[in-house]
Amino acid sequence: MPELPEVEALKDFLTDNLVGHEIVRVLPVAISVLKTYDPPLTAVEGREVTAVHRHGKFLDLKTDGGPHFVTHLARAGWLHWKDKLPDGPPRPGKGPLALRVALETGAGFDLTEAGTQKRLAVYVVHDPQQVPGVARLGPDPLADDFDEARLAALLEGERRQIKGALRDQSLIAGVGNAYSDEILHAAKMSPFKPTSSLSPEETSRLYGALRTTLTEAIERSRGVAAGRLKAEKKSGLRVHGRTGEPCPVCADTIREVSFSDSSLQYCPTCQTGGKPLADRRLSRLLK
Repeated sequence: MPELPEVEALKDFLTDNLVGHEIVRVLPVAISVLKTYDPPLTAVEGREVTAVHRHGKFLDLKTDGGPHFVTHLARAGWLHWKDKLPDGPPRPGKGPLALRVALETGAGFDLTEAGTQKRLAVYVVHDPQQVPGVARLGPDPLADDFDEARLAALLEGERRQIKGALRDQSLIAGVGNAYSDEILHAAKMSPFKPTSSLSPEETSRLYGALRTTLTEAIERSRGVAAGRLKAEKKSGLRVHGRTGEPCPVCADTIREVSFSDSSLQYCPTCQTGGKPLADRRLSRLLK
C-alpha cells in the first residue's frame, strides 16, 4: 500500500507533470472505482490542473474553477504515468486498469488495481472535505505544527497497542503497516506496547523515529519516477517485509506476527528484549 512518503512523491511528480495542463478525457474502466456521481466525472474534463495536494494517503488534483479529483490508491492500487497514452479508449476487462486520465498533450496516467478486492477509490468533489476519508483524517505527522507535545496529547488516553495507534488515520494521517513497523524499529519499541504505558522519554523517542523515518523515506523517493516508487520503498525498508533476514542494526533474525489480512515484522533484540512475540492476535509475549 502506498503510504505518506510514496503519496508525497507522487504529489511532487504530478505537480511537475500535470499542473498547467488540461484534462481532456477521464475514462473509467471499472465503475466500482467511482465513489461519487455529483459532480459527474466529466466535470473535470476541459479544465486545467492548478495544483496537486496530499491529504494523508489521498491525492487531490485541483482544477481551475472546477471540482477536485481525489483518489485513494488503497492496498493494491497504483498510478502509472505515460508520456504518450495508447491510441483509442481502454477496453473493459479483467485486467488491473481501473481508470485513465488523458491530457491535451497526449500524456496522462492510468490508475490500476491488482487482486480481487477492489478498494481503489476516485471522488469528484467541490471540496476535499466532502470525501469521508479525508474529513476524518488526523494531523499530518510532518506538518510544521506537529511537535512532540502534540503527539503526546494524541496518545494520551489511548487504550490500545502502539502499532494500531500509528496506523489509525483518524489519529495520525498517512502511516500504514510498513512504516509503522519501520518507526517502531527505529524507536526500539514493541509493536504490542500499550500506548498508556509510554513514558515521556519513550514518547520523545517515538516522535523522533516518526519524523525521521518518514522524512528519510521522502528524501529517498524524491525525484524517482512514479513507476519506480514501489521498488524504492521496498529497498529502503529495514524490517518490514524482511522476515528471516538479519536486522541491519544488531543482526538478530527479523520475525513476523501474522494476522488474517496483514502481518508485522520486528527485531526481538532491538524491540522486545530478545523475546519473540506470540504469532497470534493476542498481544502477549510467548513464555
